[in-house]
Amino acid sequence: MSVPAGPSVIGLKRSFGFGDRLGLATPGHISALGGHGFAPYFAQQSIREMSRTGRTPEEVMRDAAQAIEKERWAGEWGSDADHLQTREDVFRTAAAGFTMFTIDPSVHVVNRAAEMGPEELERAAASVAESSGTPLEDVLGLYLGKAHEIGDGEVLTFKERTDLIRGFVKYYGALVFARQMHGWIAEACAGRPFEVELSVDETLVPTSPLEHLFVGLELKRLGVGIVSLAPRFIGDFEKGIDYKGDLKVFESHYRRHALIASYCGPYKLSIHSGSDKFSIYPIAGRLSGELLHVKTAGTSYLEALRVVCRAAPGLFAEIAAFCRGRYEKDRASYHVSASLSGIPERIEAKDMEKHYLDTDCGRQIMHVTFGSVLLQGKDSKGASFRELLLDCLRRQDSLYREVLQKHLGRHLRCLSQG
Repeated sequence: MSVPAGPSVIGLKRSFGFGDRLGLATPGHISALGGHGFAPYFAQQSIREMSRTGRTPEEVMRDAAQAIEKERWAGEWGSDADHLQTREDVFRTAAAGFTMFTIDPSVHVVNRAAEMGPEELERAAASVAESSGTPLEDVLGLYLGKAHEIGDGEVLTFKERTDLIRGFVKYYGALVFARQMHGWIAEACAGRPFEVELSVDETLVPTSPLEHLFVGLELKRLGVGIVSLAPRFIGDFEKGIDYKGDLKVFESHYRRHALIASYCGPYKLSIHSGSDKFSIYPIAGRLSGELLHVKTAGTSYLEALRVVCRAAPGLFAEIAAFCRGRYEKDRASYHVSASLSGIPERIEAKDMEKHYLDTDCGRQIMHVTFGSVLLQGKDSKGASFRELLLDCLRRQDSLYREVLQKHLGRHLRCLSQG
């Protein structure tokens, strides 16, 4: 049985991203795949996560590749350099051998466009047009009043000038940035195959179907080829817990997004903060078919903590206390709603797993503090939490594989039920 030498370009196959913040989860991820028909991205980590875990792009790739070789995994696998925002990020991750590059243009998205009145929108549109060198009238001529039959009997039309201008103001700076990043990715990869994802999910307001249509059509016009796009879906995609929102409304919106992805690309819809969104998985699996990508990261870290909780409860108790002290600061860059008051300060050892790893509140507290745990945390004797945690996982490698297979396997089963 031959083992692939490295990651490959996955393309338009339904796929699943297994983020690994500790570098020890790949065996469990392989076990979780089963026969569910998803192509895996075993090496997936964002620049932000790398900085918070003290890992380099080379280490992320090395840890995944060594585990794949040891496990004798014979299938294709991808690698995702997630949430890239600079030329330096692109060249660093390309040099390490990543095959997919996720562009994060969130700082160029104008969230305020959603609340602007007509006059303010016109002024903002004029400014965007001038800074981008794109005449507003050219954009209006391309899209205003034009009907698009996106499939399944659905027709979307930019009927109102204000609606089109709102999408232009909100997203055009991000599209120009995406074109620039795409050029850097092509340069950094120097002729070898690569694929690009565009992520606009980390924004304050949902991406409407009309806005998605505008983004998809403009990407094509600007020559920015993508394999997947992550809109900001309706509802709440908080870290580490299930979807919050009306499932019928979500399904209605998601259906249109899936049709638009097929019409403008085809490219895959990508679900970010995809960990533990069990209630929407059957919907996404059914409506997207092959054109689906799901990203997970923190959920594998939480399963690592589950191993620690079972195998070294004293260590887990110290980590949990440390996380409580860090939560209010560390939550700032994450979409979470948990409150420290939701978890009792004093919990018996036998109830630690239930409170911290099986409730929404506990999961979010433990989820967003991972960087502080790994880079700063120490136990009562001054030993590094990071080294203690890694040592525990290496000694409990069978248990870590078991909990990952169960938890991530549930993700893939639910996605396949659609």
